[in-house]
Amino acid sequence: MEELTTRISDPDAFYAAVVGMHAGLSVEESLRLCARLILLLANEVGDSARLTAIFAAAVAPLQPGRAPGAQV
Repeated sequence: MEELTTRISDPDAFYAAVVGMHAGLSVEESLRLCARLILLLANEVGDSARLTAIFAAAVAPLQPGRAPGAQV
């Protein structure tokens, strides 16, 4: 399991920046932005095992009991 402690120096500013990126976008544009952001951040992480653990941590609250199956 990935460490879930916040390592962002200013989480409120980070959140505001993420929300701000979506200002004025349609739902479709917002989804495309999220997909692009995920791919860019995944490239920065670069490690398939870490990405798989991150995917599992992200989906767990949305689908309790789901076996982690996301493969990178």
